[in-house]
Amino acid sequence: MTDKPRNIEKKVNELLGFFPVVIILGVRQCGKTTLAKMLRPKWRYFDLERGKDFDLVTSDFDFFVKEYPHSTIIDEAQRFPDLFQELRGVIDRDRQRKNRFLLTGSSSLELIKNVSESLAGRVGLVELGTFKVNETVSLDLPDFYKIFNEQLSASTKDFIKDLKPIITHDQLMKAFLKGGYPEPALKKDDRFFNAWMENYFQTYVQRDIRALFPRLELTKYNRFVSMLSSLSGTIINRSQVGRSLDISEKSIRDYLEIAEGSFVWRNIPSYERSVSKSVVKMPKGNFRDSGLANFIQGISSRDQLLNYPNVGAGFEAFICEEIIKGVQATNTVNWNYYYFRTKNGAEIDMILEGPFGILPIEIKLGSRIKQQQIQTIKNFVYKNDLPLGIVINNSDNVEMVSDRIIQVPANCI
Repeated sequence: MTDKPRNIEKKVNELLGFFPVVIILGVRQCGKTTLAKMLRPKWRYFDLERGKDFDLVTSDFDFFVKEYPHSTIIDEAQRFPDLFQELRGVIDRDRQRKNRFLLTGSSSLELIKNVSESLAGRVGLVELGTFKVNETVSLDLPDFYKIFNEQLSASTKDFIKDLKPIITHDQLMKAFLKGGYPEPALKKDDRFFNAWMENYFQTYVQRDIRALFPRLELTKYNRFVSMLSSLSGTIINRSQVGRSLDISEKSIRDYLEIAEGSFVWRNIPSYERSVSKSVVKMPKGNFRDSGLANFIQGISSRDQLLNYPNVGAGFEAFICEEIIKGVQATNTVNWNYYYFRTKNGAEIDMILEGPFGILPIEIKLGSRIKQQQIQTIKNFVYKNDLPLGIVINNSDNVEMVSDRIIQVPANCI
């Protein structure tokens, strides 16, 4: 796995200075282990998927922690659910000591619950996704994300106007097609990419999900995830999906929770600050890695991708994930993401809300903006008295398309 710099490096280092334990969460093969070893190369490393390491850590944790009381990396922490309760006692004996344990985890289903119950106030959590496009080409986080470090205002527009693309259009579209799993993204070999993705998807279902949910009907879950890959960037009607797959709505709800908890899928909640009863409240969702979604759908070329019926929704999901990864790498806290849609079809693809304020974002695959396409975001900006809204597309230049709506090329973010 590559040791390319990751956007969240600074954040992980900062959290280790604040807490005795930091956990890096993320999907399998996104680079968690590589990042942990890169940030703390001299620390002792234990992988709970290796039999000897698992036995050493779990058979007598008191002895283990006497031998390794600090400077310790524990990989795949979800394999030992009692780890967090055990660590609590160790940490509480010396609460002032920071920078002791760096953990990784690839399933948040029970892990977050165990952390919340045992290590509240003692642990820093950070999520690592697959490569953001700038990471693939070894560039710093785009300047765009500096806007989230302070309150959005009229001057934010002036800052955005000076943004320049950091990657080419071809690099952006390649990332949309191939996704960001580090190993296949950097190999630049189509045969390897296909073999890697096929093995990855089968391992995810047949090993990872089977281990977490031994009673789960894997054939049905496999079909469900395959369908999800075609629904990225769309509103999820659970009953409709259930009918299509001949699976109960309750099972669909459970499957969605599993897909999200294993970092394959992201639920995007509806923005319900409005008192209007016309707001659609069903969740929207993104397949987190566009490359895996495209592979499952049998899309292997840019021509196939651009002719795919749901290419617009797929591009929207891809850009949403790029933005989320970017904001996660900043120091912004207590922020969230939403989408907005009314029952008459008026929609805003993404709304970010946090200490910086409220930022509505519309995402378009094309390069030209028609005024009718931005009417909903304009109305939202004026109704909520916001300083600006953003339209992200494949244009060449940053440009004001109305007095408060600014067009930003996707290769700037």
